[in-house]
Parts: sequence; structure tokens; C-alpha cells
Amino acid sequence: MRFLVVGGGGREHALCWSLAASPLADAVLCAPGNAGIARDAECVPVAVDDIDGLVALARAREIDLVVVGPELPLVLGLVDRLEALGIRAFGPSAAAARLEGSKAFMKAFCARHGIPTAAHAVFTGDQAEAALAHVEAAPLPIVVKADGLAAGKGVVIAETRAAARDAVEAAFAGAFGAAGATLVIEEFMAGEEASLFAICDGRTALEIGTAQDHKRAHDGDQGPNTGGMGAYSPAPVLTPELIEEVLATIVRPTLDGLAAEGILYRGFLYAGLMLTAAGPKLVEYNVRYGDPECQAVLPRLMTDLGQLVVGACDGILEHMDLRWYPDHALTVVLAARGYPGPYARGSVIGGLEALEESDDVLLFHAATRREGERWLADGGRVLGITGLGATLQEARDRAYAGVARLDWPEGFCRGDIGWRALPG
Repeated sequence: MRFLVVGGGGREHALCWSLAASPLADAVLCAPGNAGIARDAECVPVAVDDIDGLVALARAREIDLVVVGPELPLVLGLVDRLEALGIRAFGPSAAAARLEGSKAFMKAFCARHGIPTAAHAVFTGDQAEAALAHVEAAPLPIVVKADGLAAGKGVVIAETRAAARDAVEAAFAGAFGAAGATLVIEEFMAGEEASLFAICDGRTALEIGTAQDHKRAHDGDQGPNTGGMGAYSPAPVLTPELIEEVLATIVRPTLDGLAAEGILYRGFLYAGLMLTAAGPKLVEYNVRYGDPECQAVLPRLMTDLGQLVVGACDGILEHMDLRWYPDHALTVVLAARGYPGPYARGSVIGGLEALEESDDVLLFHAATRREGERWLADGGRVLGITGLGATLQEARDRAYAGVARLDWPEGFCRGDIGWRALPG
């Protein structure tokens, strides 16, 4: 089979790496990919939002199955366009992708189908006064979210009235572009956060990993929200009993609810959870694998990913099961200094070639390019270093030993990935 992975970040590198190992794969292409992904797949410079270009690429290269990594092309309807031409694609339709593309839609959907989530209210730009009045009256802390896609940065947890007002005013002033034209303001849920991933074929959902991410830029969960600075898998806090509860009360009712509304959900489904005193509740849905969680989950997957995505497209997941290596995995993200704010591109990353050849870690590229023999940073989140081990501590030690072998003064990482699950 000829696979095409859409995307160019660390998640897509992990997908290409995993698919390249599948006995089903005759070729793996990636659009647009990056310099590191080129080691595992043929990279073709077509942007993720160039839907016409991606469709043309799939036709010209006779792709058997397109695996869509990021959310944007899903929301833009790439899967719909491909399937209309008879090209198989793994990922939800535009209608199903509204679960991530619109937080207001997701909240209304949960209300219709009895899926536990935080209480909320929705406001548009012409309701700014009402939104400000709402945050004045609501209990603190309060959560202000941009309705649309904001690259993981459209959420403010306001501890004070002033912070809540600032968040509302900034969003309606355009801080998140069109994504903030509508706001979802919701109650703060206390508890521990965790993520559960499912692979879905429209009727059946199989758990395909758990993880805990680290969203804040700096140690101690300080600093601004980012796309994710590291993750580990499995998440010890998600016991087998809790996993089954999440599948029974959140994931399966979502598939059933969508089906009742005439929408087939096929693809990865990412449930961001809050483990509250009243049980697990849905924080938000993402309609793709997490990044960097994917880089920590897939190295643990023993079952062939190629067979799984083909099985999902064929609607036969109920006849399949998943097997896992017993390892723990921990991924540390290295980012350009200044991220998630302004940062410089083009700094040289030393020691990367040697690390690529190491047996101790896996190296996933998120934003790199080659210039002669040099590796250069070409984005905000640049690399993910994944360590594997019999224990989470061993996986963490290996990941940070890998970090120490790089020579990149213009980069930074958090030094406490895994702190929730490790003593001290």
C-alpha cells in the first residue's frame, strides 16, 4: 500500500515512523513533512491547508490511504474531498471535525447526549457586555476559551476578575483571530488532567493509548500555554477501571450520538479529561492524535498501525484488538527560545546526527531543515526526544540524557516532564 501522511510536525513524524514499519507499506509519503521526517518518508512540499494540492497529490501518486495528522485539513474538509473521488482517507469528515473546530458545537453536543463536561455559556462578539457581566458573576477561577482553532493557545484560566475581563476583551479584539469571534466561558473543574486516545471506525472505539501532557512553557506549570512541552505514556492515573468508565460514559456515547445525527466518526479521537471528585469529565475533544502525546504513545504500540488504520477504514475494529510493549515512554519537547511568543528561526542544532544514531532514545522532528551538513531550527517546537524504559523513571532518565547530548543554546525545554507521576 501507498500511504500519504498529511502534516509536518512531531506527531506526523511519529505516524510516518510507525507506518514505515508496517508490512502493508510499500511507500510512505508526507506532505509537507520536514527534514527529519525525510528519513522515514518521502516529503512533498504541499501545505496542510492546500486542500486542492493534497487531493491532486493523492491522485497523481496513486495513494491507497491518506492519514491526516493535524486538525486544520480535517476541519477544512480534506477527507470529504478525497472520499468523493474514491480515495480512502483515515480521519473524520468536516461535520465530525466540528467536535474540535468549534468548542460551542462540542458543548452543545455533549448537552444533547448526556456527556459529562463543565457547565458553560457561549458569547459572540456582539455580546461582549453580556460576556463581561457573566465573568463578574461567575465563581473563580473561570475558564475563557476561543471557540475555534487556536493552535492550543486559545485557553485562559483566569484566577481573578481582571484576568477574566482581559481575556474576554483580548479575544473579541482579535487576539486569536477568527477563532476568538465566539467565546466559550466555562466553570473551572478541579482535578488531575489526562488524555485518552481512541481509534474509531464509526461504530467501534478502541483505546489506543493514554498520556499526560505538559501545556505550560516552563517548569512547575508556569508561563503561557503552548502546544505541549512534553508527555508520558501510559498515564498511571488512568487505571483500567477509569479507562472503561471513560469509554462507557464519554467516548462511546459520542460515537453513538454522532451516528444518531447522521455523522460517521472515523479516525483518532482524543478525549482531554479532568478526573474530578465526581468522576471523569470531558474538558475538550480533539479530532486527531495529540502532539507530543503521539510521540510517547506510538513507540509503545506493538500492534501494526497500518493494519489498524486500514481496519478502521474497513469498519472492522470490533474484530481487532491492540497489544502493547510493557515499556513506559516519556517525550521531552525542545523549543526555540521565546516560544510560544516570538522566536528566531535558523539557529544551528549541534549533536543531532549522533543522537539520531543512538539506541537509547527516539528522535522525532517537529520543525527542522537541513543546510548542507547542518541541522537548523525552523519553528517553535523543534524536536521531541522520547525515552523508553521498564519504569517511567528510567524512560525519563534516558530522555533527558538525550537532551544533554544536544548543543543548542538557542533552544530550551522543561526540566520536569513527568513530575505528576514521579516522586520528588
